[in-house]
Amino acid sequence: MWINPQDAQKRGIKHGDMVRIHNQRGICEIPAEVTPRIIPGVVAMQAGAWWQPDENGIDKGGCANVLSSARITALAKGNSHQTMLVEVAKA
Repeated sequence: MWINPQDAQKRGIKHGDMVRIHNQRGICEIPAEVTPRIIPGVVAMQAGAWWQPDENGIDKGGCANVLSSARITALAKGNSHQTMLVEVAKA
C-alpha cells in the first residue's frame, strides 16, 4: 500500500512495515510502501489481489474488495473503488 511519508511518520510506519487498512466493511494487512509519489491524506492499494483471510477474517492478501461497498454506482452501474474511506495503522 502506498502512503505518503508525512502520513507514515504520523503513524510510526516505515517502508516495509505491515499495516492494517480498515473501515466499517473490513480489514486488510499488507506491507507499506512509503513514497512521495502519493499525496498526503490518500493511500493506494494494488488491484487484483486475491482474498486471503486468516482465522479472524482479516485479509492478508491485499484484496481491496473487503473495504469497498457492494452498492453499484448510479453513473457506471459498477463498484466505487476510488471512493473508499479507510484508516491506516501499523499492524
